[in-house]
Amino acid sequence: MPAWVLHVDLDQFIAAVEVLRRPGLAGRQVIVGGRGDPTERGVVATASYEARELGVGSGMPLRVAARRAPQAVFLPVDKPAYEAASAQVMAVLRALPGVQVQVLGWDEAFVGARTDDPEALARRLQEDVLASTRLHCSVGIGDTTVRAKVATGFGKPRGVFRLTRENWLEVMGERPARELWGVGAKVSARLARHGVATVSQLVHADRAVLVEEFGPRMGPWYLQLGRGEGAREVDPTPWVARGHSRERTFQEDITGHQRAREEVADLVAAALDDVAAEGRPVVRVTLKVRYAPFLTRSHARTVEPTHDRSAVTATALDLVGRTDAERPVRLLGVHLEMALPAGAREGTTPTRGAW
Repeated sequence: MPAWVLHVDLDQFIAAVEVLRRPGLAGRQVIVGGRGDPTERGVVATASYEARELGVGSGMPLRVAARRAPQAVFLPVDKPAYEAASAQVMAVLRALPGVQVQVLGWDEAFVGARTDDPEALARRLQEDVLASTRLHCSVGIGDTTVRAKVATGFGKPRGVFRLTRENWLEVMGERPARELWGVGAKVSARLARHGVATVSQLVHADRAVLVEEFGPRMGPWYLQLGRGEGAREVDPTPWVARGHSRERTFQEDITGHQRAREEVADLVAAALDDVAAEGRPVVRVTLKVRYAPFLTRSHARTVEPTHDRSAVTATALDLVGRTDAERPVRLLGVHLEMALPAGAREGTTPTRGAW
């Protein structure tokens, strides 16, 4: 039997979990983000399809979302509830006979299986998830992880779609390269400077040009991405957290390095508590700063592997010195990257890591 990759993506996951807890919200515009107060600073974590139809999307400031969807119900983020729901879904997937499951996040996973009828498996998977969790999902079927991931978008919501080498260019060829998994706005703009706007144009792009623009590793990677190539087998190795983060959005802008250092010290202390529970040393410290009104910058430093809280804190505080003390700051964040344990899944993304 042939090997298939199924990409399972829960439909409007966070909003759906909230609706299960509050059935009266079914069919309404639901926006989850921050502390659930659209008058405060914060961003949208997710929105129901009804809110998305009005232009509300993840990462949008809550105040902007409120203007676009004035009748929406705003709810605070409840991370433990989403983690619990996600764990239920992943347990259902792993219970399917003869499959391998690669978790990508709270709301998505790859399922690898050998079957003569991948659509039938997809439908059974959807039925099992719905019966056990009351959550709906969409399933993309592919002969690579890339094609399966892209296929899911054509199946939403609650549907199934297949993308393989045979129909890849027929379906994707004239679509913008930006629709590919791993190609964002900045990469898309760089490709456009070389006359590459569509997937088909990326497939036929000059390899040497891509290497010159993106480097010897990423240039060939984008070329393969355009063809939908990637891993053909699902890696069930448990995903291990690369690091822990803490961030804080200020309801009123702060200024000056002294205040920033005080806030960063608190954020580092909280992140270090999570790191300590992992038992792995810190190898890189990153400081995120969002200036008013919405300009985000990051500063990072690699360090010798360490469990020393004072050394990590000192590094983060030193990075504050690289920020603009004169500009009002609306958000500060700290990310502590840890050393990977032996046997952990390599690669920063499931597609790129497989090549």
